[in-house]
Formats: sequence, structure tokens, C-alpha cells
Amino acid sequence: MIELRIPVSRELADILEGHFCEDYQETWMLRENHLTGAQTLCGFFASPEAAEAGRMELAQTIPDLPEGGEHLVVEDQDWKEAYKLHFKPWSDRGLHWVPIWEKHSYPLPEGDQIVYLDPGMAFGTGNHETTRLCVRRLLDAKEEWGGTIAEKSVIDAGCGSGILAISARKVGFSPVYAFDNDPDAVSISRENEQLCDLDGQIEFVWADLVQGLEGRKADLIMANILAPILIDHARILVDALNPGGRLILSGILGPQAEEVQAAFVAASGRRFEVSSRSDGEWADVVLVDIT
Repeated sequence: MIELRIPVSRELADILEGHFCEDYQETWMLRENHLTGAQTLCGFFASPEAAEAGRMELAQTIPDLPEGGEHLVVEDQDWKEAYKLHFKPWSDRGLHWVPIWEKHSYPLPEGDQIVYLDPGMAFGTGNHETTRLCVRRLLDAKEEWGGTIAEKSVIDAGCGSGILAISARKVGFSPVYAFDNDPDAVSISRENEQLCDLDGQIEFVWADLVQGLEGRKADLIMANILAPILIDHARILVDALNPGGRLILSGILGPQAEEVQAAFVAASGRRFEVSSRSDGEWADVVLVDIT
């Protein structure tokens, strides 16, 4: 097994993080030296030739990706375990996100709910700021809607590892529908659904944004997708929102938040109460229908 290490700038690391959040994959991961702040893109491949092919493929989407890089020979087991260093348990308001390999060692307080995940190298663990922004807004909605959430429908547009859809179902939202344009992401989501003892309680579908939202309506829609894609699909996302519903948008770099907000407000004649929060370099935009 070959590990390809490419040093990247903080700015390029942010771009790569956004791309990996939106496009599920099993090859690449980012590492940060917490002492120096240095960022390294790491990829795992069967051979040096495959590593270069993988780098060239990624460069088609990320043109500023540096050429070359350092090739290291690693044991297969090292590759399989590497991402575990970057996934740590966390919790918020009685909901816990825990890697499956800590299932028998993680103490769950009585009455709390837990989401077990085995995300591979996907950016869908809850450790990334864009995911945290979404789940915090999800829990806000749970608190505001109270006992009615059992009748509040959810759409997770671009589900990745399924963490948002699974979290929604765990705290009581129903029905929950989720889709992604990557079939591997849908498979991982279904596996994580089973890990959480929710077999068949969430509808996971392989579809793009247009196909996934066709004929669908929900009270709460979550879309953790890159800002340009959100803007391009603002109208169909707004049209899928039920009256009185809320739309949670993430995957947005801080300076892009106002542009995203303006695009969604302009996409419909409906009136929205709009808010935004930030976490590190990232921001969310939430629109609550008040028409």
C-alpha cells in the first residue's frame, strides 16, 4: 500500500474539506499538525502509478492541487486504521456521536440517544464544522417543535455517511428521507443505519439534487453541500419546504453566507426568518418559513 502525502496551504485545505464534504470518497484524508498548523493531504493507493492517477483525477476538480508529493510504503492495517485518529466522540443536548469501535467502552448517560458510525474516510463523522452546524440546528428544531416532531418530516439532501438523517430519526423526527448522488455514500448510510438499530426506518436513495427532491416535501430540510451548488439549486430546495418549515444549509465558507442567504430569499415569494452561525471557517444559513 502506498501513502501519497502532499503539503497544502490552509486555504487549499479548506477547499478540499468542502469538496470531500460534498463528494463522498474513500481515498483521501486531511491531516493537520496541531503544533505547527501545517496541512497535509494524504491518499492511499495500491501502487505509485495509482497514486499519481488519483492525484491527477483530484486535480481535475481542484486545479490548484500541487504536483508530486511524497510516496511512503505503509501496511494495509495502518491504512485501515489511519482515519480512526481523526474521529472522536462528541455530544450535544443528549445526543452522542460515537465511532463504532468505541461501542463497548463509551458510557451513555441514562435517557440519552447515541449515533454509532463507521464512516470509513468519509467527512461525515460530526467532527467537521459543517456537520456540527447542521446537527446543532437540528436539535434547535427539536427543542422548538417539542412533542410534535414525531409528525415532522425530514429530508437530508446529500446525506454522505447518513449522520444527519440518522440523528434526525434518533431524536424522533418522522418520516426521514435522505439521498446522495454517490452510490457508495448511500451504501455507507444504510450500514450506519443498521449500526444504530434503525433498520428500514430511513429511506435512503441514490439520486442527485433534482431527482432526489422531485415530488418531495418536508417540514425540515438539511443540505450540507458546497455554496455554489446550493445557490444553483435554491429554487428547488425552497419549493420542497412545507409551509412553516425550516431549511438548514451548511457547507458554506463564512464570506459566502450572505450570497447564499440572498439567493434563497430571492428564489421564492415566501417570507423567511433568516439566521446564520459560524464555526471556524464555516457558516450555516437557516431559513424559517413565516408566510
